[in-house]
Amino acid sequence: MTVTVYGLKTCDTCRKARKWLDRFEVAYDFVDYREQPVPAATLKDWAGQLGGWEKLVNKASTTWRNLLPQRKDPGSDPEWTLLIKEYPALVRRPVVVLDDGSVSVGFKDNLFKQRFGR
Repeated sequence: MTVTVYGLKTCDTCRKARKWLDRFEVAYDFVDYREQPVPAATLKDWAGQLGGWEKLVNKASTTWRNLLPQRKDPGSDPEWTLLIKEYPALVRRPVVVLDDGSVSVGFKDNLFKQRFGR
């Protein structure tokens, strides 16, 4: 199984997820999406699989709260992708993509146990 973890190197939740994967010997590639921005088409695919942009974007984050009110209501996919390109920290972390293309966001021990059969 190929696993790709997208996140930020400095994110505590991403660190916890990576430690979990290391502990259970799940091989993965890590992509810091500040250093390697995710293409707009990929972001749109992730949002679609997760059930919408609201599931992909962390509206409880400091980054979201500090946005101007008019930026908090993107009306189209291009507006969402532009917002994420400008503020990559808005994406819930980590984003885990399996080789079959399936996507999940966030880290919880039980979620990872189910996802990786450990």
